[in-house]
Amino acid sequence: MRTYQGGCHCGALRFRLRSEEIHSGIRCNCSICIRKGAVMSVKYYPREDFEDLTGLEALSVYRFGDRMVNHYFCGNCGIYPFHDVTTEPGAYRVNLGCLDGLDPLSLEMGLVDGRAF
Repeated sequence: MRTYQGGCHCGALRFRLRSEEIHSGIRCNCSICIRKGAVMSVKYYPREDFEDLTGLEALSVYRFGDRMVNHYFCGNCGIYPFHDVTTEPGAYRVNLGCLDGLDPLSLEMGLVDGRAF
């Protein structure tokens, strides 16, 4: 296991994430993700994999379409750090660009066909 440091751009949200070493990411082609352009974690991480998750109060949430996904973003800098699904709140798919020292564009990349949902 490895611990990654992460957060939004302005630092209002900070966290540490325990994970196997990250070698791949995914992108989604739904209407919001294609605009965000984020590289996301392949898996959803349960809340217990996060340490020192501070600044949640700085986040706002956006839901669209079927309203099943909570797209969180910092109300100060606008960065999207993660999202969860309403059926499993607190299990986050992480924006890998928010992890310090990890270059998400160098990872093997998969695609989620979010347009099909």
